[in-house]
Amino acid sequence: MGTVTLGVSIAVPEPYGSQLQELRAGFGDAAAHGIPTHVTLVPPTEVEADRLPAIRAHLVEVAAAFRAFRMRLAGTGTFRPLSSVVFVKIAEGAAGCTRLQSEVRDPQGPLDRDLAFPYHPHVTVAHGISEEAMDLAFTTLAEYAAEWVCDGFALYEQGSDGVWRKLREYPFGNGPNCVPAQAGSPADQAAEAAGTAGAAGTAGATVAPS
Repeated sequence: MGTVTLGVSIAVPEPYGSQLQELRAGFGDAAAHGIPTHVTLVPPTEVEADRLPAIRAHLVEVAAAFRAFRMRLAGTGTFRPLSSVVFVKIAEGAAGCTRLQSEVRDPQGPLDRDLAFPYHPHVTVAHGISEEAMDLAFTTLAEYAAEWVCDGFALYEQGSDGVWRKLREYPFGNGPNCVPAQAGSPADQAAEAAGTAGAAGTAGATVAPS
């Protein structure tokens, strides 16, 4: 069956998700409209396609045992010069994200993997663009603020067109039945069809990068 590339993330809900996505595009990040605004839990991870059912089952178990937590975004940060990334900082909820990603990447589970850098939850708003544009993103969103209750996460796949598409949402045990979707995002179009294809054993899952 070959391999697929999987990833897991927390969607930033509306209206914040689309706002930040449009701003990211405005800064000149060509990948913006193919990447729903998110907090990464598991970065792109290549696995054998036949492991997908076990991964889905694992994510259901993790979500069912987890509890909602408050998320608050405030201001900007950057990984420069180590990495060409500007992000909106997580002022509240970082501990919840850190614990959640640890459980998703449980060493005994199907998504166990090492990370290139220590886990640092964030919301990317510029990646790999000019230094001037990175500076603009950093200053434009310096006073940005948003908050919501995180009540689940999602599994994404990347198509051959480079667009990340949602395969399935995983609500927490005490959350509602879905993670808020980003209205109009290309990455959410045909999500149901993608999920059906994945369940049928079709290869092609990939998780949202920064």
